[in-house]
Amino acid sequence: MCQLTVNDLAHYAGEVTDDPLIRNQSGIARERPVDQSVEELELETAIAHNVRRLRRQQGLSVGDMASRVGISKAMLSKIENAQTSCSLSTLARLANGFDVSVTSLFRGAEMERSAVFVKAGEGNEIVREGSREGHEYELLGSLRGEHKRLECLLVTLTEKSVTQPLFQHAGTEFLYVLEGVMDYAHSRSVYRMHPGDALQLDGEGAHGPVELVELPIRFLSVIAFPDSAV
Repeated sequence: MCQLTVNDLAHYAGEVTDDPLIRNQSGIARERPVDQSVEELELETAIAHNVRRLRRQQGLSVGDMASRVGISKAMLSKIENAQTSCSLSTLARLANGFDVSVTSLFRGAEMERSAVFVKAGEGNEIVREGSREGHEYELLGSLRGEHKRLECLLVTLTEKSVTQPLFQHAGTEFLYVLEGVMDYAHSRSVYRMHPGDALQLDGEGAHGPVELVELPIRFLSVIAFPDSAV
């Protein structure tokens, strides 16, 4: 139980170290030394998740689990929040305390996480309901997670038209202007958008460009569809 059977986890034999942690409402971000691999950080995150899950499954508080394992409450809290790297001896103590194998504490670290990379000019041209002469939509990526779908578009407007498309869809949309000036409507409001301006909107409200002020216009459109639309 006290031996680590995964060779590439040997770096955990070192002393426990602390790294500064940056928090926000949606997750955590850590300062990574240039000589520390991303894979190592992923292992620490996997350990944090598994330790917290196992403790809660056994109905124990942080203090009770720390006493059982033989480490301080503060140390266990840091481990569960991915704020520290564990030594081999600490990993062995945790595994013994939970009555699991040491390697089970790394479960999930090997999971492949999805990403979409598109080089400049290599996005797929698509046809939308608003597609017409002078309106180009380039799909920069569509990523489907476990429950949600994210769609990213680069929109280019090069010609004025007598009519302009208005869209409605489920989910939330984010717009960011790269070039040009336009008046963009959402529901009962109209926004004059310049390069660098951003607009986040509820997709259920009718929205779209109503006046192309300075052509050409390029903007990013990122749509997060809800569970029901996946």
